[in-house]
Amino acid sequence: MSDKDFFDSEDDKFHDECGVVGIFQASKTSTDSNGKEVQEPYSAKHFNAVQQVYYALYALQHRGQDSAGIAVSDGSEMRVHKGMGAVSEVFKSEHLENLKGRLAVGHVRYATAGSCTIENAQPMVQTSKLGTIAVAHNGQLTNYEQLREMLEDAGCTFQSSSDTEVIVKLIARSYKKGLERALTDTIQMIKGSFALTVMTDKCLIGARDPNGIRPLCLGQTEKGWILASESCAIDAVNGTFVRDINPGEIVIINDDGVLSFEFGERTSKRTCIFEYVYFARPDSVIDGIPVQQARYALGAQLARESGVAADVVVGVPDSGLGAAVGYAKESGIPYATGIIKNKYIGRTFIAPTQKERENMVFVKLNAVPCDVKGKRVIIIDDSIVRGTTSKRLVQILRRAGATEVHFRISSPPVKFPCYFGINTPKRSELISAQYDTEAIRKMIGADSLAFLSPEGLMEACRGVNPESYGFCKGCFTGEYPIACPENE
Repeated sequence: MSDKDFFDSEDDKFHDECGVVGIFQASKTSTDSNGKEVQEPYSAKHFNAVQQVYYALYALQHRGQDSAGIAVSDGSEMRVHKGMGAVSEVFKSEHLENLKGRLAVGHVRYATAGSCTIENAQPMVQTSKLGTIAVAHNGQLTNYEQLREMLEDAGCTFQSSSDTEVIVKLIARSYKKGLERALTDTIQMIKGSFALTVMTDKCLIGARDPNGIRPLCLGQTEKGWILASESCAIDAVNGTFVRDINPGEIVIINDDGVLSFEFGERTSKRTCIFEYVYFARPDSVIDGIPVQQARYALGAQLARESGVAADVVVGVPDSGLGAAVGYAKESGIPYATGIIKNKYIGRTFIAPTQKERENMVFVKLNAVPCDVKGKRVIIIDDSIVRGTTSKRLVQILRRAGATEVHFRISSPPVKFPCYFGINTPKRSELISAQYDTEAIRKMIGADSLAFLSPEGLMEACRGVNPESYGFCKGCFTGEYPIACPENE
C-alpha cells in the first residue's frame, strides 16, 4: 500500500453506529368516590413521550447522523416515523403532532458504506396477532448471518440488511411464550454487542449484552422513566440519572415500576474504551466514569509519558479538547485555542472531486495565527485512523506560523477493526497497523509523534474511578471479549 492511499479518504474518524432512547410515562391516576386510586382513560394531552424522545435524540445526535426514527404507542396503536438524515431533517412539527402516546423509543444511526438506506433505519416494528413490538438497537451481532439463515429457513422474510431485524423476528417468534421469556430466549441466542430498547403497547424494556460493551442507562423523569445510550440524554429531558444498566441485565418498565432480572450467567464488564476516548459526549457519565474527567486524565498521562519542550498546547475540536486541557495542566505549558472548527458544515456538505474531499479539512478546521505563530506547538488529538486529518492539521499549523508541531495522541495506536458496533476501516486501511510511529510521523509531517501507552490508558481511566473495571480494548490489542469473525 502506498502512502497516498491513506490520504485519499474524506473521513478519518471512527463512528459509533447509533444511539437509542426509550420513554415510559406512567398512566395518570385519580381517586374514585370510595377513595380508591384508579387509572384514568388515556388522553393524549396527559403525555408528551414523543417530545421527550425528540429532545433526547438531539442530545445523542453525535452517535449517528445518517438516519433517525421514533415509534410511539398509545396503548392500543403503535405509530412510527423515520427517515434519512439528522434529527432536525427527519422530524418536523407535523410529524411530532401525529405521534401521540405515553411510550416511545427512538434511534439515531450512523451507517456503514452501502447500508445507508431507509430500510435499515430504526426503530424496527413487527406486528403479529400477539401484539406489536418496536426495537432500537445499538451494537453489532457477530452471529447475524447464521441467525438470519435460520430464520429464512423457517419462512421469515427480511426487508433490510440490518441485524436489528433479526432481533425483532426472534422476539416476535417467541412472543406467545410471554414477553419475559421471549426476550430471554432471544438475548441468549444473539452474540456480540447490544444495548436494546424494546417497546410493546404496554411496557418499555431495556437490555444490555453480557459484557456491557455498548452503554445503556436508566433515568427518572417527572412522569416516568427513560432509557438512553448516554446520561446526557437524560439531562436533555430534565430527568434524573438513576444508574447504568448492568451487563446481562433486562429491565421491564410498566405502571408497576421497574422490574430487573439477569438473563444469563454473570460475566465481567467490558465497556468500550473508545466511549471515553472519543465517542461519548463530554457531559455524559458512563459506568461510573465522567467522560470529560477521563479525557483530562488521558491528557495528563500523555504528558507524563511523552513530554516535549513547547510553548503552547492546543486540542483538535471537539474530541481532543479535554485531553489537551489535561496535558497542559500536567505539563505546565499554556493551553490555547489554536484551532477553530467550522460548526456550520453538516452532513450535506458536498465535495464532488477527490481533490476537494482531501481539502475538506481546510474548510472544517483552521488555525488561530495569534495563538501559534512563532511558537512550538503541541497538538492533541484522540486517535489516528488513516492519517488524513493529522497531515492536514500539521499543514494548517505550519501555514499559520508554527515553528514546530509535535503531535500527541490520547490513545494507543489503533491496529485492529471493531466487530461490536463501531464503523472501523479494514485493518489494511489502519495506518498504525501498517507503519510504526516514526514512519507515521514522517508521513504526517510532524516534528515528533507519540501515542498514549495501553497501560497509561487503563491507568488514566481507573484513576478517575478506582472501582471501575473491565474495558474492551480490541481495536488496540486485537484481544476481544468474545469470539469474532476471522481477521482479514
